[in-house]
Amino acid sequence: MKSKARPAPGRLLYAQSGGVTSVINASAAGVIQNARAHGIKVYAARNGILGALREELIDTSKETTAAIEALRHTPGGAFGSCRYKLKSLDANRAEYERLIDVLRAHDIRWFLYNGGNDSADTALKISQLGKAMDYDIRCIGVPKTVDNDLAVTDCCPGFGSVAKYTAVSTLEASLDVASMADTSTKVFILEVMGRHAGWIAAASGLAGEGADAPPHIILFPERVFDEAAFIAKVKATVERVGWCTVVASEGIRNAEGQFLAEAGTRDSFGHAQLGGVAPVLAALVKDKLGYKYHWALPDYLQRSARHLASKADAEQAYAVGKAAVDYALAGMNAVMPVIVRTSDAPYRWKIEPAALDKIANREKKMPASFLTRDGFGITAAARRYLSPLIQGEAPLPYGRDGLPKYVQLKNVAVTKRLPAFEQ
Repeated sequence: MKSKARPAPGRLLYAQSGGVTSVINASAAGVIQNARAHGIKVYAARNGILGALREELIDTSKETTAAIEALRHTPGGAFGSCRYKLKSLDANRAEYERLIDVLRAHDIRWFLYNGGNDSADTALKISQLGKAMDYDIRCIGVPKTVDNDLAVTDCCPGFGSVAKYTAVSTLEASLDVASMADTSTKVFILEVMGRHAGWIAAASGLAGEGADAPPHIILFPERVFDEAAFIAKVKATVERVGWCTVVASEGIRNAEGQFLAEAGTRDSFGHAQLGGVAPVLAALVKDKLGYKYHWALPDYLQRSARHLASKADAEQAYAVGKAAVDYALAGMNAVMPVIVRTSDAPYRWKIEPAALDKIANREKKMPASFLTRDGFGITAAARRYLSPLIQGEAPLPYGRDGLPKYVQLKNVAVTKRLPAFEQ
């Protein structure tokens, strides 16, 4: 994991990958501010790894100190992101050789890739390629994913804020439904992200505790969807409480292993694209029980809601970016700064390096001990894990128009030195 030899002076390349979060730019700020403190110039790749392949680089030294600081509270991806997974070296050697050519042309000695499982895999592959092609490059993964499914790390930057948004939305929408249940909506269904892991859905359980408190039903990808049990639970809840709130992960599957919301298409990573599980569940409720329903799909809203970010999450996102630079300059290679929990109450954590080959292409799902026996709720153990991650508020500066003051960088392009690359 470590090398005694420090790379020759050069530049650092930072890139964002995959679905962005409300705090990924806080990681970018941590990277750029720490690198500046060490006298290292930072380039950013426009639209993730694609920017590196296309030699579309951004000179962050053209940004003011205030603009970089403002990244800490600005959602989205300041430099653009992408969903693009590099194939194996044998399958597409030209792409890897192109990356090394770009890195060499701009004297880039450190590459920091801010993303999830696939991004960790990309950083690992580039670190291996540097050795194979005798180019001194140090690659560090920077963790980010709202799905909270990265291995090794206790939690993933981006998740705590989505968890807070989900719990608050569940609570507020349920108060609305309860107000109208006598003559209107009996069942409200909230669909949240989570293709294979139910962490976001689980966070909705923080909205209330007890059989009559919302959410009354949580549906996890880790449990097979049982239609009969679901309908029976909805019916019993409405008869007892008067209404029912359901929170469902987009990735719930039936006994045959098929997504309930399978759309029949795939994204650029090869993952199945899901067409919406909430309307499927709503149709079941209507057909089987005849209840009036409403459903909601927050989609991008849940991962971009910086106005409701968790303070703990924002602090962790910044910390992993800052630590990634420390690791890079210390000569580490093929590692990722991960979050280690040292105490639940009071909540304490620290950052440590972990090898990318222990993280890349691995997926952390909800442990069985976090799910209730009937599979429709979370346990006390889950609450102990989740609750600290949504603690605290991360205030925003607001303008006279009543809207948050987010920053838009100049993103000045670096002059290209190589011929265009044909993908």
